[in-house]
Amino acid sequence: MKKMAFVVQRYGAEVNGGAETLAREMVEHLSSDFDVEVLTTKAADYITWENSYQNDIDCINGIKVRRFDVPNPRNIKKFIKCSNSVIENPKHTLEQEKEWFNLQGPFVPALIQFISEHSDDYDVFVFMTYLYYTTVKGLPKVAEKSVLIPTAHDEPPIYLKTFEKIFKMPKGIFYLTHEEQEFVEKKFHNADIINNGGVGGSGVDVPVSTNKNFISDKYGVTEYILYAGRIDVSKGCKELFRFFLRYKRHNRNNVKLVMIGRPVIRIPRSKNILSLGFVSEQEKYDIMSGAKLLIMPSEFESLSIVVLEALALGVPVMCNGKCHVLKGHCERSKAGETYTDYSEFENVMNKMTAAGYITEQLKANAVSYIKNNYTWDIIINKFKDVVKGVIG
Repeated sequence: MKKMAFVVQRYGAEVNGGAETLAREMVEHLSSDFDVEVLTTKAADYITWENSYQNDIDCINGIKVRRFDVPNPRNIKKFIKCSNSVIENPKHTLEQEKEWFNLQGPFVPALIQFISEHSDDYDVFVFMTYLYYTTVKGLPKVAEKSVLIPTAHDEPPIYLKTFEKIFKMPKGIFYLTHEEQEFVEKKFHNADIINNGGVGGSGVDVPVSTNKNFISDKYGVTEYILYAGRIDVSKGCKELFRFFLRYKRHNRNNVKLVMIGRPVIRIPRSKNILSLGFVSEQEKYDIMSGAKLLIMPSEFESLSIVVLEALALGVPVMCNGKCHVLKGHCERSKAGETYTDYSEFENVMNKMTAAGYITEQLKANAVSYIKNNYTWDIIINKFKDVVKGVIG
């Protein structure tokens, strides 16, 4: 059995994050075909990178996880100052970028040293997420036997000079969406890297049965739209609050906004907004299945698993049309709508929350989109084809 090292910035059942969750699920699904070992940090929080795990080696769901200390947690003030001088300054130097990656983190030189010293112990190295120190410093050490899962999208850091080399280095590359592949290949001219049709994403598993009346039974709310995920400016939540509250001032209906997830920014006090914080997985699906729609206001998404989960449940999605990935999901599924400004937001809200919008055909479109593109068998087989091209 070939030995695979899966390198990711954080790893654990309690670690929240789209890329990290995808990494864990991919590793567990790959374990029947490869001897998989995870190389990661002891950090659980992506903002501070402070060491949270004690053990150097853990076993999670049968997977061996090697953890390395982060000697320097992120200095937020220093990082922001450095970002202003690098991201906002097109004339910055590569030395300044080097400092930016060290401050961006997770700064974990021991992991990079391990990769260098043990490169012959593994047949293939998989690096998850282009953005972090673990990939930028680790991938060049084993480029000839590496696969990159970039989770890339059009955002300021991807224009750093360092990535002009990094995106040409891996022997294989696995994209989450066609939009990501199109963007990366146009930006970095790297279509010659082994791909073998490797456009996958994440497999989606949702419960067979859900309680659609969870919110109405517990909170008395009968009509609502749902936001699920980190409640943050970077996810478009500030604009979502502004648009939704404006919408409610001009449209006297019963629709509420239900929020589930960790709040990083303040949630406005309003009788029309219900914030539930963290909920269990089953409760998430119960709440999702009873929603009029799931809304994803982010401009920067490389996949959006919650959008796929909603579609798997037959729930339509309303997405920020400035994000090409989300727009692609809406168009290909034929079960979603997009908006780019308040006027379109209002029109789409009225259209999607109107009686009769959710038809059996729309539900079928949503479910078929997931069944034909996002089952784990489909995803893992595509990924194995990329790995096979790399290691033979």
